[in-house]
Amino acid sequence: MRNKSKPSTARCNEEIYSAYLMSEPNNASCTRLSEILPEISHDSVNRFLNRERFNGHDLFMENKAELSLIGGVLSVDDSVLDKLYSNPEHAKLIDYYWSGKHHKAVKGINLITLFYTDINGKCLPVNYRIYDKSCNKTKNDYFREMLTEVIN
Repeated sequence: MRNKSKPSTARCNEEIYSAYLMSEPNNASCTRLSEILPEISHDSVNRFLNRERFNGHDLFMENKAELSLIGGVLSVDDSVLDKLYSNPEHAKLIDYYWSGKHHKAVKGINLITLFYTDINGKCLPVNYRIYDKSCNKTKNDYFREMLTEVIN
């Protein structure tokens, strides 16, 4: 992982937050983490998340050591993170997207993920984008950007 811009004063850190996401993938929020670990306030989680801006390259750098980077396969997947009760007028990334899970367009955030599967069958995400309709890019444009970053 890249060097932090400054030392953390928040009680929440990468290890705690990563473990939380792995154990609670369907209901992840700052408030929920503070309910599970009362010694960590939701403000501390929020400060941790706002302190750094992680991107797709950081994800690749984190996972590349675990993969054999010769002879593997890259694949792309787009998923809709349901936000059924959110108001799209107040969150610019929330919109209506086709969901294979629901077999219809649903309100949510569209996450595009690039996966690498090595010759041993290990599959890990190596890049991602959050689809933003205001950028006037297609999902294919995002895919090509991610592919170029990973290959470089």
